[in-house]
Amino acid sequence: MPMNPPPALAAKTLPITPSAAQGLQDFIFTSESVSEGHPDKVCDRISDAVLDHCLTHDPDARVACETLVTTDRIVMAGEVRVPKSVTKADLEAVARAAVRDIGYAQEGFSHRTAQVDVLLHQQSPDIAQGVDADGAGDQGIMFGYACRETPALMPAPIYYAHAILRSLAEARHSGACPELGPDAKSQVTLEYRSGRPMRATSIVVSTQHADGLSQDQVREIVRPHVEGVLPKGWMCDQEAFYVNPTGRFVIGGPVGDAGLTGRKIIVDTYGGAAPHGGGAFSGKDCTKVDRSAAYAARYLAKNIVAAGYADTCTIQLSYAIGVAKPLSVYINTAGTGTVPEAALVAAIDRVMDLTPRGIRAHLDLARPIYARTAAYGHFGREPEADGGFAWEKTDLVEPLRKILGQ
Repeated sequence: MPMNPPPALAAKTLPITPSAAQGLQDFIFTSESVSEGHPDKVCDRISDAVLDHCLTHDPDARVACETLVTTDRIVMAGEVRVPKSVTKADLEAVARAAVRDIGYAQEGFSHRTAQVDVLLHQQSPDIAQGVDADGAGDQGIMFGYACRETPALMPAPIYYAHAILRSLAEARHSGACPELGPDAKSQVTLEYRSGRPMRATSIVVSTQHADGLSQDQVREIVRPHVEGVLPKGWMCDQEAFYVNPTGRFVIGGPVGDAGLTGRKIIVDTYGGAAPHGGGAFSGKDCTKVDRSAAYAARYLAKNIVAAGYADTCTIQLSYAIGVAKPLSVYINTAGTGTVPEAALVAAIDRVMDLTPRGIRAHLDLARPIYARTAAYGHFGREPEADGGFAWEKTDLVEPLRKILGQ
């Protein structure tokens, strides 16, 4: 017999993410980021570099590339449909170049010495027949989200966690901080009052460093890269500023831990502040709705918030393999909307074709623009002149206003 939850338990049920926090106004929330040199991000970068290489040879290439890295070993596997001009030797060179660009030339994992296994094979014809008929490359659910917490219309914890690591990476690549290694993680915990982020209650940064540096020395190297990206007055108390909490981080990257493509999907999206459908992005071409529909959902949510129709917006899309149109479109503005959600659903149907082909055409996704997305988030970035991060544009604001009014 079905059982109802005890009344006391039901009464205490609360939203668990800021995106759903209609009744939860004062809380503390944490998000993390990982650097381009984190083992899982090395894999994402290689997989997306393979995708870019294939798209350069054929904009209609089909790619689903998974990568594993461990001590001096890189393994690429998956399914592709690419021209014969794309060879295994080419893809090995692509992997080595990605590792070199990240900065790995250390003992135990180097772009020069790593063994590279290319185990990619032809895409299944059972999948191909549905995709070639303009259907989705798989079933699944995808989410997009936007809010007013930052200028990029992203949740603040993940936005600043990414910013800290990007600042450290830029200093390392420029030569300003040669003591730092490629592997790093950050974690930002923010206090919210009346639903707004106010300050950091703790900051954690763990970064690979040269042998011989003390924990205090690393802390002082890291400090300006934290204080420099947080809004004025947001820095946490010094006892809550943790840098390399174990005291030492010399061994890092795939020498210290194995990596796999697609294991950092929350880092890639909204830091846990919004739902996630479960599908990874990296290494997948735009027929895979795990990627393209998630980009489309972010694009639409961002434009709805930018147009002033909500302070926060969550969009869910669902698809079936081989079927072009989404099976469902869901919008939730968490009580902040200025028009009904049903009106927003009707409006986005008029401003964007949400079939895989329609998304690809609208956002011009059949380009080699993906390796740059592999670290520091797929969302909250600046649109680029060559079409990179096109899903971050707000060019639907005026079309939405024409349909919905000011």
